[in-house]
Amino acid sequence: MRAKITYFVTAAVLVVYFVLVGSRGVLLIEQGTLLTVTFGVAVLILPVIGLWFLWKNTQFVRKANALAAKLDAEGGLPVDELVRTPGGRIDRDSADAVFAERRAETEDSPDDWRCWFRLAVAYHDARDTPRARKAMQHAIALHEGRPFAG
Repeated sequence: MRAKITYFVTAAVLVVYFVLVGSRGVLLIEQGTLLTVTFGVAVLILPVIGLWFLWKNTQFVRKANALAAKLDAEGGLPVDELVRTPGGRIDRDSADAVFAERRAETEDSPDDWRCWFRLAVAYHDARDTPRARKAMQHAIALHEGRPFAG
């Protein structure tokens, strides 16, 4: 729940920022000179890119959470079997061992979105965020019945 609140607060702050930046772009365009119109258009591009990025990330999180809920209902969520350090961090050797199991499971069933979901969790536990995101995108694509382009 705390993560959701943080995400929504951050998204709201970003939207306010995008509105402020966009209004500055409009003010520059209203000046009417070649230079200010050029800068105004350039400034307006930033909020458009930011809003697109925010939208894509929100869609990704929503879809990943839907897969997690479906997998939980099936009883297929991975069990937290990781050894932790006294400080609460995941032990690297433990994460690597679980990752090896998940990778083998995924290699045996490459068309099963559930395996890719669990592999994404294993990547995340091993602190490999880029690969975790790619694996989750693959799981989402398989669940939606479309080819994975990444």
